[in-house]
Amino acid sequence: MTLALLMILHSSLFTLHSMAQKFALVDMDYIFKNIPAYERANEQLNQVSKKWQAEVDALQIEAQTLYKNYQNEVVFLSQEQKKARQDAIMEKEKEAAELKKKYFGPQGELFKKRTSLMTPIQEEVYNAVKEVADLRGYQLVLDRASDQGIIFGSPKIDISNEILSKLGYSN
Repeated sequence: MTLALLMILHSSLFTLHSMAQKFALVDMDYIFKNIPAYERANEQLNQVSKKWQAEVDALQIEAQTLYKNYQNEVVFLSQEQKKARQDAIMEKEKEAAELKKKYFGPQGELFKKRTSLMTPIQEEVYNAVKEVADLRGYQLVLDRASDQGIIFGSPKIDISNEILSKLGYSN
């Protein structure tokens, strides 16, 4: 009886082991910090960001100076002069806001520059993660340094189509 129980237990453990999925962790921050091209790209982005921010700051300072001058001289100005000064101040503020949006907006120059510099490096890292995952049989790779979580997931463990079928939708 003991031998039969051991054989059943061994068989069950083997089945569980063969069904077990293999997972791995990576620390993307650590990986990127150790890639010189990534660090150079970050430094380049910091430099261009500082340059562009200085341009925006200069326009904002001009607007502030115009406003301070207006405040100091408002009692001596005619209605037309007041209106002209107010328009000039608003125009300078608008110019600063537009430049800021151009450089730092969601689809601005900094975003485009970051994409052009970082995407090739990120793709290279992703491909390396995928190769290691395939080589070692990992079906899921998680990033321990990020909220993003999954870096690579084997399509073999994706049950999305099965879920859609269960819900009555075909793919």
